[in-house]
Amino acid sequence: MNAKLEVRPLSGSVGAEIHGIDLKGNLSDSQIAQIREVWLKYGVIFFRNQPLDCETFQNFAMRFGEVVEYPFVKGLPDFPLIIPVLKLPHEKHNFGGVWHTDTTYLKEPPMATMLIAREIPPYGGDTLFSSNYAAFESLSPALQETLTGMYAVNSSAKAAVTKTREDRLADSAKASEREELSAEHPVVRIHPETGRRALYINPGHTTRFVGWTEEESEPLLKYLFAHQVRPEFTCRFAWQVGSIALWDNRCVLHNPINDYHGHKRLLHRITLKGDKPK
Repeated sequence: MNAKLEVRPLSGSVGAEIHGIDLKGNLSDSQIAQIREVWLKYGVIFFRNQPLDCETFQNFAMRFGEVVEYPFVKGLPDFPLIIPVLKLPHEKHNFGGVWHTDTTYLKEPPMATMLIAREIPPYGGDTLFSSNYAAFESLSPALQETLTGMYAVNSSAKAAVTKTREDRLADSAKASEREELSAEHPVVRIHPETGRRALYINPGHTTRFVGWTEEESEPLLKYLFAHQVRPEFTCRFAWQVGSIALWDNRCVLHNPINDYHGHKRLLHRITLKGDKPK
């Protein structure tokens, strides 16, 4: 009989810490199912004090789905599916330091992302998360109806997020890193596992609505981007060495805070394969 997980919600809309489990152990299918159930409920889950080596970290991630490569940055030499999320003391930009959903410029964006903290600064470097379920559900019925059925263009070349990749592209870029990737996805996405509807645009990659110009799209997108990250939809996670986060890219935004200049921060990231949004 598996012990019941201790789940501690971090906010009213998104995020929970899971305690009472050692991820280094041989987890049963039942335990993985319990973890997945909590993850689907809260959108992002966190574990503390889990000093997993790269092999164990990757094997744990594989219990939730297929691990895939990140398009622009090389992985670790011995573990190419794990990429370093790194900011060095002299650097000013942190990797992915804007509100975004991971790689929505792909035709099949990732289902999930998993991070483990290896080195953290003495202060700062927290990550914010926000619920796209809550963002959609709090819109007026008329705006919900308007957005449902619309599509939006998502690009890898949007200026704000491109700037956050500059330092890593300078030292660990793939050969294809200058290629612009683009995909069209529903503005309102139906989650394939929960059946709930989520707002599926993001400030980092969404450029316009399909059939609209960027100028026409800008006012509505600006409103929705601000609405998505209202404080009551968010939670904030303070990293410690050995902390792990697993978030659902189908319904959650995230934003790593860049407030630790002069210090090193290193996390390892794994991306899990997703499907075509509907």
